Formats: sequence, structure tokens, C-alpha cells
Amino acid sequence: MKTDNLIQQKSYAFAVRIVKMCQFLVETKREFVLSKQVLRSGTSIGANVEEAIGGQSKADFVSKMSIAYKEARETCYWLRLLKDTGYLTEAEFDSIHGEADELCRIISKIQTTSKRN
Repeated sequence: MKTDNLIQQKSYAFAVRIVKMCQFLVETKREFVLSKQVLRSGTSIGANVEEAIGGQSKADFVSKMSIAYKEARETCYWLRLLKDTGYLTEAEFDSIHGEADELCRIISKIQTTSKRN
């Protein structure tokens, strides 16, 4: 598996956005609990992708990608909650949730392809 690929780049860029969004939530909105949850799940996606790339076997790769997928789904949940409680505007939500949803779709496709091969 090559180490410079689309999911690796997108999950890292998403983690950077999550960190910056959480800084905004803490500093501007004074929100500390939900931001910590979305920070953990949102940055965990890329960490698990990195672990998958360095996996020792195909089963290890699929397992880590499965965790990355679950973390992406959890991140979508926290983002919806932040929007519905007024911490994120509709526009802010649409922008970052779109990226989280895209990560879900890409990782899901990777899982499907990896299990098939």
C-alpha cells in the first residue's frame, strides 16, 4: 500500500479542520464538552487510516479502516448535534459535514473493495 493516497490526505486535512473548528468552539462559543467529543472522533479517522496503511496484514488493514469508518460516522453525529444546538450555523455545518460524509463514503468503498479482493 502506498503511503501518499487520497484517503490519507483527505482524513488529515479533515483532522486539521476539526482542530480549528474546536478551537473556535472553545474560544468563541465557550463550548467545552461537545467540542472535545468531536475533536476525538474527528482526528481519530486519520489516525486509524494511518494505522491501516501500516497494517501488518489485510485483516489488520480492514479492521483499522472499519474503525476509521465508525469514527467518521460518530463525527457526523457530533456535527449534527452541534448544529442542532446552535453552536454551528447551517453553513458551517454543511461545509464540514460534507467532508465527513465524503470520508464515510470513501472509507466504505475501501472496505468493500478490500474485503472483496
